[in-house]
Amino acid sequence: MFEIGEYVVYGNNGVCRVQDITALNISGADKGRKYYVLKPVYAETSTVYLPVDNGQTAMRRILSKTEADSLLDSIPQTQMLVIRDEKTIENQYRECMRSNSCGEWIKLWKTLYFRRKSRLEKGHKVTALDSRYYKLAEEKLCGELALVLGVDKEELAQHIEGQFQ
Repeated sequence: MFEIGEYVVYGNNGVCRVQDITALNISGADKGRKYYVLKPVYAETSTVYLPVDNGQTAMRRILSKTEADSLLDSIPQTQMLVIRDEKTIENQYRECMRSNSCGEWIKLWKTLYFRRKSRLEKGHKVTALDSRYYKLAEEKLCGELALVLGVDKEELAQHIEGQFQ
């Protein structure tokens, strides 16, 4: 169980702060059920209500500073995705994002970084699909790591891309 004030990573909402754990007094909510009240860090006007007893939730604690530092140190050795089939590539991208794993997000981001670089060198445009998942992986990873390390997201993104070289 998560505690009030704790930072978690939840689905597409990214880093959230557990604002409260309470029964909800809103229509459609089970009055006898406890809910996490989550405030996304980078979308402050949003609020997410999530049942505490929902066992299928992709929610986890944010990394510790030690884990974040170790993750950053491992970037040069991180393998890229093996693209199985261009026709099902979006499924691979989606699997990485749904994994809720910083390691998988780095793998995806690194793969897309080099796919982008290769296409541009050949004079081709970057696909909309690659651009969308590139941005998603960058936002989720940098959002979490910037909070943990107390650094600027954009500077962190540049640092990580520098590690891809």
